[in-house]
Amino acid sequence: MSPKELTYIEDALGHEKFLKTQCQEAAKNLNDQELKSCVEQLSQKHQQLFDSFYNLV
Repeated sequence: MSPKELTYIEDALGHEKFLKTQCQEAAKNLNDQELKSCVEQLSQKHQQLFDSFYNLV
């Protein structure tokens, strides 16, 4: 893997971690259960994407 490709993966990891964290924070502040569930699913999806990128390294 080239250094440039590694940099792209590192950036993607950082983005997915940030998005997961944002979803978790949003879910904590939501009262609507349906919306909260949707945001929690997004958080899980970002964790899955993070794991996928991490496994590329």
